[in-house]
Amino acid sequence: MKKLFSIFLIAGFIITGCSKPKIAEIPGGAVPFSIYSGTLPVGTVKLRIVFKIYKDKNNNLSATMDSPDQGATDIPVDAVTISDSTIRFDLPNLKAYYDGSLQPDGSYQGTWFQGGTSLPLDIALTETEIVINRPQEPKDFPYDVEDVMFKNSKANIKLAGTLTTPEGDGPFPAVVLISGSGPQNRNEELLGHKPFLVLSDYFTRNGIAVLRYDDRGVGDSEGDFADATSFDFANDADAAVAYLKSHSGFSAIGLAGHSEGGLIAPIVANQSEDVDFIILMAGTGLTGKEILKLQGQLILKQTEISPEGLEAYKHTQSAMLQIVVDIDNDEEALKKLSEESEAYGDLSKQDQKIIGYDPETFEAALKALLHPWMRTFLTLDPRPVLEKVKVPVLVVNGEKDLQVPPKENLSEIKAALDRGGNTDYEIHELKGLNHLFQTCETGAPIEYSLIEETFNEEAMDLMTRWILKRTAD
Repeated sequence: MKKLFSIFLIAGFIITGCSKPKIAEIPGGAVPFSIYSGTLPVGTVKLRIVFKIYKDKNNNLSATMDSPDQGATDIPVDAVTISDSTIRFDLPNLKAYYDGSLQPDGSYQGTWFQGGTSLPLDIALTETEIVINRPQEPKDFPYDVEDVMFKNSKANIKLAGTLTTPEGDGPFPAVVLISGSGPQNRNEELLGHKPFLVLSDYFTRNGIAVLRYDDRGVGDSEGDFADATSFDFANDADAAVAYLKSHSGFSAIGLAGHSEGGLIAPIVANQSEDVDFIILMAGTGLTGKEILKLQGQLILKQTEISPEGLEAYKHTQSAMLQIVVDIDNDEEALKKLSEESEAYGDLSKQDQKIIGYDPETFEAALKALLHPWMRTFLTLDPRPVLEKVKVPVLVVNGEKDLQVPPKENLSEIKAALDRGGNTDYEIHELKGLNHLFQTCETGAPIEYSLIEETFNEEAMDLMTRWILKRTAD
């Protein structure tokens, strides 16, 4: 998940994205004769990886890979090679492979290679597969569920989504869910969780229709995600509003945006007369540059980085972000970024690992900083946008959110709404919740996949009651 994580902590590393991964074809009734598992350290996030090896009646080997924390299973391994001292898995669909060396205890010490990035990954035999418990995911759907397509005429693309409508005659208030940064499917699926599935289910069971959709270029939606910016995503959300407006049976239409979606919702509210209310879920009140500086430092403080490493990170990251803001030419900016990143070379190996710095592969992370989306995000200031919002606004933020820190962001959002003369707003800092609105201990991203709760019910209830109150006849 690229949910506004600092670029240097995760360096854009995503195993499957949120598009539909190719599923391996496993012979009927086949069971793995060996299961190896390990943990991949991706900056401050740890992803569990599982390799399952199969053997047919002719002793031919095949394998699949699971990334349970990303909700991906049975990813095909094109080739598995085992010798007396090594093991190798090739996954060309992910542009990745794993090389491991046999250890005396039967485990393998090795490296995961993907897209120019290499990360340590040690795997060991396990007797059972990893089972992830997500008790909030709905087992039944006591309402209408419809797969829909709608068109963004500005981009000339069709977007795919799911519309859930309460049982009964209506009319019902309707909400468009807008996902955070990075390629997200309609469930905003990440790290083994499906927040938008859980949220839409809760809303719809309580009398609110919901439209959630795959980001452009993801799942069944058309378009190119790679070259899109926040303004393109705003046009996609605007098209979703227009689709709902074309339907009868909705008494009001609102937007609920999470993370970057909370940045996009006010943009859409200002350009569409059909938006009746907005909800900012961990929405930002600062520029992207300010956000990344804050989140990077807060997240690193939850790690074992040394004081020297943290200071080096703060100085170097600030300088790098300023380079991206100031220098439009990519080639010139990349040169300056490379020079600035050399400061990480003086840090301990432990600090380099925590930051995600590898001199052999770090250029890929630097290039990601020059992506059009990142350039837009760094300079986009939500405050003047919020000043123009005239519809009712609900702002919710987790008290322990380290990615969009509540103290700094909520005060700026409030000030902007006040300057614009909007008096119909509520702001809530929700005790004990993180960026994903899970009940947590520290708020660090490393906890996200380990927490069984997907979305705190009290937070969902707060939003539900607010919507029903604001849209009552």
